[in-house]
Amino acid sequence: MSSPSFINEINLYEQDFYLWTQTIAHQLKENNFNEIDIPNLIEEIESMGRSEKRELKNRLIVLLMHLLKWQYQPEKRSESWRSTISEQRICIETLLEDSPSLQPLLAEVFEDCYQKARLKASDETGIKLNFFPQESPFTLEETLKNTH
Repeated sequence: MSSPSFINEINLYEQDFYLWTQTIAHQLKENNFNEIDIPNLIEEIESMGRSEKRELKNRLIVLLMHLLKWQYQPEKRSESWRSTISEQRICIETLLEDSPSLQPLLAEVFEDCYQKARLKASDETGIKLNFFPQESPFTLEETLKNTH
């Protein structure tokens, strides 16, 4: 049932991803829907969604880690830490502006991200893990609010 061009597109997907993307874009613009490599296109679109979700979680972890360091090591506070906190907040805000449907995800992943941030803060500071509270001392709103 596969046409030769479909097989060629699958090979193109494996051999030259950039060219494959350009070919798919051209086919969409030309309404050549029968020639589109649908299975790989679906995979890439799903991957893009996972990537956005992963970026949001990673930025939240870094933000929470720096907030922990800021709160529990006041003597070591630096402009670098302040800058990282600000940068992560701005990047999260931008992600949510570009993809508002990610907003509910923040509440879902907050606790897991906090636990990962605790581990990272402990590793980076050398402070024992149990020194950091088991539950986040910051609410989601406080975490995202630009107060520093």
